[in-house]
Amino acid sequence: MLGLKLPTDPRWVNIAESNLEEILTDHAWCEQKAASNAIAIIVQNSQHEELVSELTKIVMEEMEHFQQVHQIILERGYTLGRERKDNYVGELYKFMEKGRSRNLATVDRLLFSAMIEARSCERFKVLSENIKDEKLATFYRDLMISEAGHYTTFIGFARQYGEDIDVDARWQQWLAYEANVIQNYGKSESIHG
Repeated sequence: MLGLKLPTDPRWVNIAESNLEEILTDHAWCEQKAASNAIAIIVQNSQHEELVSELTKIVMEEMEHFQQVHQIILERGYTLGRERKDNYVGELYKFMEKGRSRNLATVDRLLFSAMIEARSCERFKVLSENIKDEKLATFYRDLMISEAGHYTTFIGFARQYGEDIDVDARWQQWLAYEANVIQNYGKSESIHG
């Protein structure tokens, strides 16, 4: 369904488990950034009522996920650290079309968002299937399902608003680009790292 070209090596979970406080802090900030990204899309595309309505739901879900991760951090006696830079997302951002046309920029922002949700979904699946902590395994399985829904929403809107763009061809370009980017990751205690 997701079409990712390079799967995450399940051994990445061993890295994540070696420092749960760090992975949880990174995860919390990923959820906050996902909410902020959806808000930015709403602000830039307020003329699309259906998009505004659906992305508002995603904003609320992402902040609920932030709250859930924060609660897990507190329950385990950890501290929510400072916001983490997400180099993976930064590299994806460079691939986005930003100047040729407003419509192409909108479609690419939606595909950028779909890509992040797809990789997060895939990482949550790997965590849910391989982490030893049963509570976290269940938590990440539930989040995997949510992220899949977000991916579907973003890619669906890209297709809906990309009337003069071959969105499927552009998505294939995104998948190929992301495969090159992700091969440099999977070595740190972060959701995309």
